[in-house]
Amino acid sequence: MSDAIAFDTHKFVKRLTATGFTEEQAEALANEQVNLLNSNLATKTDTETLRQVTKATIEGIKSDLLKFKSDMVKWLVGSLTVQGGLIVALVKLL
Repeated sequence: MSDAIAFDTHKFVKRLTATGFTEEQAEALANEQVNLLNSNLATKTDTETLRQVTKATIEGIKSDLLKFKSDMVKWLVGSLTVQGGLIVALVKLL
């Protein structure tokens, strides 16, 4: 994996050794810092996976909304038909 973030390990080690760390300690910390940075970066694969999941989620929501709209239209037509029938029946009775 190539380093996506420029991290100057030499400069980091020099700063740590200047403040009292041994060179071995400073190098170990520098290596761990690089590993930490690289392990927490999003990759192109992560981004593509997120894009696919988002697209699938949006498509699912669209599908659910279309089904909901279809059901609402069916209920509305059914309700209007029943109301119309009741009005006709009431008019005939009066």
